[in-house]
Amino acid sequence: MGFTWLDYAVVVAYLSGVTLAGIFVGGRPQTPKDYFLGGKQLSWWAVGFSIVASETSSLTFISIPGLAYRGNLHFLQLAFGYFIGRLLVSGLFIPAYYRGELLTAYDFLGRRFGVSLQRFTSSVFIFTRLLASSVRLFATAIPIHLITGLDYPICILIVGGFTLLYTCIGGLKAVVAMDVVQLFIYLGGALISVLIIVGRLPQGWHDVSHFATGLGVNKAEVINLYRGKDWLDFLSSPYTLMGGLLGGTFLTMASHGTDQLLVQRLLGCRSRWDSQRALMLDAGLIVAQFAFFLLLGLCLFAFYGGVPFSRLGLGSSDEIFPKFIIESLPRGVSGLVVAGVLASAMGTLSSSISALASSTYLDLFRTLFPGLSLTPQREVAISRAFTLFWGVLLIATAMLFRGVRSPVVELGLKIASVPYGGMLGTFFLGLFFRGADQRDAFVGLTFGLTGMIIIMAYTPIDFTWHTLMGCMLTLVAGGTRAIVSRA
Repeated sequence: MGFTWLDYAVVVAYLSGVTLAGIFVGGRPQTPKDYFLGGKQLSWWAVGFSIVASETSSLTFISIPGLAYRGNLHFLQLAFGYFIGRLLVSGLFIPAYYRGELLTAYDFLGRRFGVSLQRFTSSVFIFTRLLASSVRLFATAIPIHLITGLDYPICILIVGGFTLLYTCIGGLKAVVAMDVVQLFIYLGGALISVLIIVGRLPQGWHDVSHFATGLGVNKAEVINLYRGKDWLDFLSSPYTLMGGLLGGTFLTMASHGTDQLLVQRLLGCRSRWDSQRALMLDAGLIVAQFAFFLLLGLCLFAFYGGVPFSRLGLGSSDEIFPKFIIESLPRGVSGLVVAGVLASAMGTLSSSISALASSTYLDLFRTLFPGLSLTPQREVAISRAFTLFWGVLLIATAMLFRGVRSPVVELGLKIASVPYGGMLGTFFLGLFFRGADQRDAFVGLTFGLTGMIIIMAYTPIDFTWHTLMGCMLTLVAGGTRAIVSRA
């Protein structure tokens, strides 16, 4: 059907509306605490929805249906691990964060081990978050490029520019508020797509079931009990049950317990209990959401008659949902679904920009210049300058990923997995090894990061195991040094 003037009007209205609303809701932050943590007065339910929107991004909206289209539902095993990981973060990390007036995730390490480790871990976060978030931003450009024919840099600038505007002016309060709105926009767009697909199939849901299970391959299979020919083969196999549960659990403990992108929201709640409630809301919603987007992929598979995406003239499974949006949705509805794609991307992008700026200002700038006397207004101005800097750099970095053909959801998770294990192991050293000092933590983290680089460069081990392995390497090295040095 193509993209019509009505669809363009819907997209323009969305971009303009969410930007102006974000600026209005954000108000005028008076201090860095207001700007980066919403004054620690954020509602738990808003934070819960915001976390879901922040971690969803266009990676989920575009790539997860593509994974189901070309494969099956094994990815859902990872989501079960995500649920377990959130329970553990709620019980282990959040109580530790609320024992003091912490402003960032790495503030905990600074108080436990010393400011040097705080700066180092914050720097590791900044570098890897820049790369991972750039991949996610690039993923958004895929459908926009296919729809409009605009070059990827222009598509990235459109999304990044509008997002940066309200994030820079309104701070975390604006980010959280717009995340809630954007969550329902992208879920609504995906739901409309499912209903339209099912309505157009001759036998509705029966056809979806037939193409998922009746062609000799069970695409609806969730549990993968493959044990491998040997240990290396098992660890190299994607989305096994053990790999999904353990990998998802440790990946979530790292992302929700040590990554400033999500910890920033949890620290913005009014109390520890509110923070835990927000995380439990997120835990339930995230499993349901992954299941829903995988179901969308099965619906698309039935809609296109079980044809491989390559026979549809596509270079990647990431392009299957954008193809449907462009060619098969009614006028106006295409614009709404594209607005959903933009909403999923802008929620994550705004969160990334805010987290990068907060970590730079609170973990690096303020610790490097502790004696610098600034008025609250001047601090907010510097915070906004860091926000602008990272927003521009993130947009520029996203343009480097043009030509990527592997599913971007896996690429994004692989990038995030590099530091996660070492960071998680370092936090565990601080929580459970009372005798560990800053040298022990540095040794453990360095060993963990180095080990992960070697594992990723020289072994075929799947990314679902990376966080667990990095965590174990860090704990063994740091914990052993702590025990030996004090024996």
